[in-house]
Amino acid sequence: MQEQLYTKYKALLFKLAYQLTGSVSDAEDAVQDVFIKIGDVPPERLGEPKAYLCKMVTNRCKDLLKSARKKREEYFGEWLPEPFPSTDDDAMESVLREDLLTYGMIVLLERLSPSERIVYVLREALGFEYREIAHLIEKSEVNCRKVFSRASAKMGLSADEELAPPEADQQQWVHGFLDALKQGNVNRVMTMLDPDVVLVADGGGKVLAAAAPIVSRDLVAKFLLGPVLQSAIFNGEVRMELGHMNGQPSILIRSDTGIQTVGLLRVEGNVIREVYLIRNPDKLRLVEDYGFPARAGLTQAAD
Repeated sequence: MQEQLYTKYKALLFKLAYQLTGSVSDAEDAVQDVFIKIGDVPPERLGEPKAYLCKMVTNRCKDLLKSARKKREEYFGEWLPEPFPSTDDDAMESVLREDLLTYGMIVLLERLSPSERIVYVLREALGFEYREIAHLIEKSEVNCRKVFSRASAKMGLSADEELAPPEADQQQWVHGFLDALKQGNVNRVMTMLDPDVVLVADGGGKVLAAAAPIVSRDLVAKFLLGPVLQSAIFNGEVRMELGHMNGQPSILIRSDTGIQTVGLLRVEGNVIREVYLIRNPDKLRLVEDYGFPARAGLTQAAD
């Protein structure tokens, strides 16, 4: 029974836990804890195992979010969610292909309270009905609708806003931006950036990174096209590649010692609104563990 539940629901539960916590390790721990505890649950209480398991994971993640809030307040510089690598032959690719919020959306979830985040993820990412959400979090359906509306407002989203461009458009945008950066093409980079674009870099105090967000097209372009990075690219000390993270195209900056940076973009209204650079080595270990090269087709397109 327990093994059957694990096989059937592990992907859904991991997807839920990852989007609630923004941490792959926390998500894995939450799912593992739930399946350890489920063995002690009487079978008669598992009439609807999906709802019961989602409720257990949600409660576990709610505890993790509360404890994480203080850690993030003490975190050096900006905190960004851990990127999750996906490749064509990755067994977890199916988890990331559908019903997963974009990386930029997961960043925006940090603006929400634990309860708001739970309602938003259950509704927007996993497509739960409000009555189902109400049952899971033991609130009224009306209350859940209000919480979702409040969460959307905090994230700066309208009810009908397109959360992400289609996959093909995302790939085209990231490929074009990467090509412009490689060439040091200032004009092209500038035209792709929103005037109020924001760049956030997460080094965790362990590697060099901008300690605060960089705002405006001019400053972000200067940061990305700075002499240090361009010199490193020109001298072959690092190379920039196309990759695939969180089910969407991404930029990888790699040296001989491994991946130094994962970059993801939030594109909206035909311009780049946010640039996210994950540099904290602790958040790149999973990428290295997967031995992650850019996907063959994407790498070829970037050359």
